[in-house]
Amino acid sequence: MFYGLLFYTAPETRDLFPVAMGVQRSRFLQALIHVLQTVDRPDDVAIFLRQLGRDHRKFGVLAKHYEVVGDALLRAMAEVSGPRWTPQIEHAWRDAYDFVATIMRDAAESERGPAVWMARITHHQRLLDDLAVVRAQTSVPIPYAPGQYLSIEIPQRPRMWRSLSPANAPDSDGIVEFHVRAVPEGWVSRAIVAHSNVGDVWRIGPPMGQLTLAPQSERDLLMVVGGTGLSPALAILEELVNTRSTRRVGLFYGGRDVADLYAIDRLRALSRQHPWLTVIPVVEHGDEPGDAEVGTLAEVVSRYGAWADRETMISGSPDMVRATVSAMLEAGTPLIRIHYDPFTAG
Repeated sequence: MFYGLLFYTAPETRDLFPVAMGVQRSRFLQALIHVLQTVDRPDDVAIFLRQLGRDHRKFGVLAKHYEVVGDALLRAMAEVSGPRWTPQIEHAWRDAYDFVATIMRDAAESERGPAVWMARITHHQRLLDDLAVVRAQTSVPIPYAPGQYLSIEIPQRPRMWRSLSPANAPDSDGIVEFHVRAVPEGWVSRAIVAHSNVGDVWRIGPPMGQLTLAPQSERDLLMVVGGTGLSPALAILEELVNTRSTRRVGLFYGGRDVADLYAIDRLRALSRQHPWLTVIPVVEHGDEPGDAEVGTLAEVVSRYGAWADRETMISGSPDMVRATVSAMLEAGTPLIRIHYDPFTAG
């Protein structure tokens, strides 16, 4: 309903979106839900909205578009809600949308950095049938913080932007490493794994996300990562090595089976070099788990207790993140110590 009204009243906006709208609809709904869930924490939601506003420049969004989007959204809500759409509810939603749009628009207009970075693929290695490591190089380094994610557009899937987390700390040569798993419904991820080639040029949007090291904190860390959710953890570990940090880090690295732990040798080598890092492999099933713990990440991490003295970062599939957060809260972990991003790789 919303997109139909938007494209009818402002047909020029149709070119800002991909041909296939399924993922776009889902992401728009996710963003709305995230704003609603954090509306009582205005400082936190403002950080997200400023990043979102800067990011939207890559689509060609202009200041005038915010008004037509707001009108279409409220008209769609009124149409779907019927008699439940009261003047009080309309007033509350209009105030909320004005709050969101103002922060996003102001952030976009005040940003002086590039809307996108052009990056050329320099390395493509297929580690598994459904997983590849890709390195791309930009002429100017992207100013992301370890743990943040970037949106990318590939030539095989124009206007279908997807979020990927760099697996390395920022590099002075402008090289960014991505670990990409092809998911069944992932048009972009499947194309990256199977069809991307060295020499392809990607467009990369501004950094987003808050899964980063808090500079003022010296607390030890707990990292709970599944699959390619390892990427932001690797970037943060590299930053800790570069800064000669002595913070202890416990890393639970999970997969479906032992073969799924594609980077376990790399992590073990890193832990041998740096005694402050402890790596605990976790597999959900397997006849020969070796030294891995058996169970879901949520089950295994909560067996060890509440981890109340550590800052915890969780990264992986949305289902894994939800299950792990719930299990840790039940085990007694303070919510303020648990960190994850609402949007991850797609």
